[in-house]
Parts: sequence; structure tokens; C-alpha cells
Amino acid sequence: MTNPLISELADAIKRGEAVVVATVVETRNSVPRRAGSKMLVFGDGRTIDTIGGGEMEHRVIAAAAAALVDGVPRLLSYSLIDPGAGDPGLCGGEADIFLEPYMPTATLYVIGAGHVGKAVGELGRWLGFRTVVWDDRAQLIDEAARNDAVDIALSGPIDDALAGQVVTANDSIIMVTRNVALDIEILPHLLATPAGYIGLMGSNRRWNTTRARLVDAGVAESDLERIHAPIGIEIRAETPEEIAVSILAQVIDGRRGA
Repeated sequence: MTNPLISELADAIKRGEAVVVATVVETRNSVPRRAGSKMLVFGDGRTIDTIGGGEMEHRVIAAAAAALVDGVPRLLSYSLIDPGAGDPGLCGGEADIFLEPYMPTATLYVIGAGHVGKAVGELGRWLGFRTVVWDDRAQLIDEAARNDAVDIALSGPIDDALAGQVVTANDSIIMVTRNVALDIEILPHLLATPAGYIGLMGSNRRWNTTRARLVDAGVAESDLERIHAPIGIEIRAETPEEIAVSILAQVIDGRRGA
């Protein structure tokens, strides 16, 4: 019979949701749960099962939240002897708990398959991202589909393309499009996703024009604050490859919680 907790873990991984498995790996003397006890902790604070409840479990959930940010496993040790000294209980024993984060592979959505888009996709794949490239120009998408650095190449209306994808807060969207009109058409669809990063390439002047027209079209200022524009960090990049480094450096910086 399949363990229900393991089934829940498998389902979370399948739908691309990050989760931490908290496992009691060793105990000494009297503790709430023995070695082998497990609990799942999700990014929204949800938990499945328990490692004993109380203050110790509360601290484990907080540590799991940090593990969901950096993806780094942790081994926690607790003494449950003297709450007055800061211990999370008074059962009289000790427990070691291992936190193992399961982080889904992040997807990099590249909107625009021109020279910069191609460079971003290739560098993103090298960095370990799943790469999805979209463009409304069939010739460029045909070229992208033949590129080993691209996992999925999409064309057609952007809303139809996104409908076939599951965009999560773990994902990033890079817009390297060719004009303001396309930006205005596409951005409302991207803002409707929970993507953790949305960046738009172009000058300050281009972004100011795009932003003003989106506001006139009814897009909320608070939504526009999600957009990084101009995209990337300043490294005096000139070539498509250098620009890709600038863009993905900013993506990585944000993913590390900066």
C-alpha cells in the first residue's frame, strides 16, 4: 500500500509545487514522535501529517519556509528539556530533524526568439532552467524548435500559448520583444500569471511609453510594479550573449531572495 504522505509528495512534484519533507531522523529519551516520522511543509504554510506538534513543530515549519527560499537541506537539533532556556518543550528528550526541500525545475519563458532571446534561452538551459520560447514569427520558432537549448517552442496568440503551460511563482518570464505595440499586447497576459519574475528589455524611454499606455488601458499600477524594466543588471553589455548574462544574473539574484 502506498504511503499517503508519499503520494502527496509525488503529486506536489508533478504539479510543480515546492515542498519540504521534514523527517525525524534520530531521537533520545522522551520525544513526541520517533525516528521516521515525517511531515510535508508547503510554501503557503500548509502541512500534512505531524512531527509532534507544539513549539518544536512551529520552529520546524519556520525553518522549512527558509529552505523553500534557498533550496538548501537542513539538519535541526532540538532539546526538549527547559523552555525557560529557550527549548521548544519539556518532554525531556532530544530530536534531530532533517529538512529536505523538493524544488521543481524552474521554467524560463522567453518571449521573443530573436538574437537576444536565442542567447537567453541557451544560457538559461545551461544554468539548469527548463526553457520555453515564444514568438509570433513562424520562421524564428522553427529555428528555435531545432535548437537543443529549447525545451518547448511556441507560436500563435500568447494567451493560447500560455493556456497550455502551468506558470508558477518559481518561474521567470523574459520579454525581449521587437516593439512597444507587442509589449502592450502581451504584458497583461503575463501579469495574469503568478510568475516570480517578469522582465522587459528596452530603454527607460520605451518602458515609460509602454507603462503609460498600459495604465491608460486600465492596467493597475501595482501590477506594473512587478515588471523589471529595463531588464538586467548594468554590466555595459553589448552583444546578445552579454545581454543574456546581464538578464539571467538579475533573475538569479531575485531567486536567491535579494
